Amino acid sequence: MCGIVGIVGKDPVNQALYDSLTMLQHRGQDAAGIMTVHNKTLRLRKGNGLVRDVFHTRHMHRLQGRIGIGHVRYPTAGSSSSAEAQPFYVNSPFGIAMAHNGNLTNAAELQERLFAKARRHINTTSDSEILLNIFAHELYQQQSLELSPDDVFATVSRVHRQIRGAYAVVAMVIGHGVVAFRDPWGIRPLVLGQRETEHGNEYIVASESVAIDGTGFEYLRDVEPGEAIYITENGELYSRQCADNPQHCPCIFEYVYFARPDSFIDKISVYASRVNMGRKLGEKIKRDYADLAIDVVIPIPETSCDIALQIANVLEIPYRQGFVKNRYIGRTFIMPGQTLRRKAVRRKLNAIGAEFRGKNVLLVDDSIVRGTTSEQIIEMAREAGAKNVYFASAAPEIRFPNVYGIDMPSANELIGHGREASEINALIKADGLIYQDLSDLIAAVKEENPSINQFETSVFSGEYITGDINQGYLDRLDAARNDIARNGEEDTEDANLEMHNEDDEN
Repeated sequence: MCGIVGIVGKDPVNQALYDSLTMLQHRGQDAAGIMTVHNKTLRLRKGNGLVRDVFHTRHMHRLQGRIGIGHVRYPTAGSSSSAEAQPFYVNSPFGIAMAHNGNLTNAAELQERLFAKARRHINTTSDSEILLNIFAHELYQQQSLELSPDDVFATVSRVHRQIRGAYAVVAMVIGHGVVAFRDPWGIRPLVLGQRETEHGNEYIVASESVAIDGTGFEYLRDVEPGEAIYITENGELYSRQCADNPQHCPCIFEYVYFARPDSFIDKISVYASRVNMGRKLGEKIKRDYADLAIDVVIPIPETSCDIALQIANVLEIPYRQGFVKNRYIGRTFIMPGQTLRRKAVRRKLNAIGAEFRGKNVLLVDDSIVRGTTSEQIIEMAREAGAKNVYFASAAPEIRFPNVYGIDMPSANELIGHGREASEINALIKADGLIYQDLSDLIAAVKEENPSINQFETSVFSGEYITGDINQGYLDRLDAARNDIARNGEEDTEDANLEMHNEDDEN
């Protein structure tokens, strides 16, 4: 999962890009990058780390220009090397930079075709670089020194016909403007905003509406599945449907976990959808698990807090914050090995003993992936004095890998793969385990936008809506992941590049 943003302004956009990326930081904490254009020269800063660590004052001064794009990275394919940080760049035609959120399911085939057909070399293991080169090659086929909206939309149409998977893309063409487009299924989100100034309209495209709200822009609408947006450097906005058969199937996991609660995606309030999830799950517990005699509902911070509060309201029992989260600990799932991961959970969360002692506790989380964290938290609750510890998940059992841009473990690492709830309950050592039903999860999100008829739910159902995923593909994905893990690839690259070399200071 990644976050992308592109801005065409009347004034310098470096600060607005930085602010947008900080608002999208939850979508990727491994790397960040900003690229702008000033006097037809690209300015780039990117590297591993949080936005606040990658960009310092001296870098912001260099990022001049009224047009720019930005990216925060959460690796889904490839390594964690800073060479994989985005935006990527190619110099022909015109000079194009691109940032991408999602995953191409036919990347290997595309890379072979690019070399055979266009003699283009791919220098990283990122499918985003493949996508950039396909876009560049197709744009070159227009054979024109000028770039009209028709040229842009024809290019995007040809790109759609070649690539498969999930993608939200923002690209910057030097001397022309910003192009943004979304996959024909609408799996990954993309929104459009506008800001009026005394010099004219400024435009922004971003992964979530929160990046629009937080930078003083006004939300206009979601980019439709298969649609392309073209904003010229003079601030003229054009849009066109470029897919042959677009369908609207947004990823439901955006609402469960990834998106910020204050975002709207596809006209759905993320916060409201989570409240609905809590109500649905609370009703299930009240109906089917009345014998548990729960004394208190405690969320595992932070995504599940709104869900847990609604469960407590339905059950008419107290809601308490039983865990304190240390916000300065790295994410547990990137720790090398289970031992370090277990220690990191203990450093990240600490129990408030008074909320557990002698009580039957219902812990609520947004989902259960490997189960390692859930087991540790249940153990912590028992050590804090809980009499019985029950566990509720706002999402159904995660049984299958994600191939559309979420870095889920391979199937054999998923605790829900091939197991029933009773078996999972025994493994995490809970006194009871309650999962949300998939039908209830879909209904909870759909309630906020009834016009959406289908969601991308493959991690729960195993049904991949693009129709091109089979066991052979999943086996290759698993093998690639294992190769990366075995190699223990270290970041030895220095990708803090400055494409405009007025100052070589690092």
